[in-house]
Amino acid sequence: EEGHPTGTLVVAEKQEAGRGRRGRGFESPAGVGIFMTLVLKPDFAPDRASMLTLIAALAVSKAISEKTGVDAGIKWPNDIVMNGRKVCGILTEMSTELMEIQYVIPGTGINVNQMEFPDDIKATATSLRIESGKIQKRSEIIAAIMEAFEGYYDTFIETQDMSGLIEEYNANLVNLGNEVCVLDPAGEYRGVSEGINKEGALLVRLSDGTLKEIISGEVSVRGVYGYV
Repeated sequence: EEGHPTGTLVVAEKQEAGRGRRGRGFESPAGVGIFMTLVLKPDFAPDRASMLTLIAALAVSKAISEKTGVDAGIKWPNDIVMNGRKVCGILTEMSTELMEIQYVIPGTGINVNQMEFPDDIKATATSLRIESGKIQKRSEIIAAIMEAFEGYYDTFIETQDMSGLIEEYNANLVNLGNEVCVLDPAGEYRGVSEGINKEGALLVRLSDGTLKEIISGEVSVRGVYGYV
């Protein structure tokens, strides 16, 4: 709102009111996590913006895997998981005017050096320190994420869809080939995840052979036997 240029990265040491999807709280204790927001002012249609969340997830997945030496996968559309537990959430917000994007701000929260979590999330949450067995340097991880994001963003700008990144995204998708439960307001159902299409939607094959396109933001997808 204050006019900071595209590419501005804001990093907080802690958050007083961190938010997740659908207004849920996001634990943001001081000194142990990464809480950052990137300002983007792209020149493309607003309906393209939701895919930036997937690009951010791809960048975080790559950076964490490289820096910790432990594989970090993506739970569609934008949760990063290690050994079946969530280590990062990404929330993208946008402002438009007359069908033009004023700004898009992907916000990323990563559990880095936490060793314990509140009771309501400790069964599904983890941290880079827990998974790697050692304290991680937050500044190095941030730098690695931004380096990866710039490359993916350039590819996305050329195509304005996920066509140049589908293969890599699906290779990191922990849901791929697994039975998932789709939590749709009209009623939940199950199917097998077949990865994303070029629009970033998750393709789910139902038992009768029907292929459904799941749009991010409208529904949630989780594993049949747990979080992933």
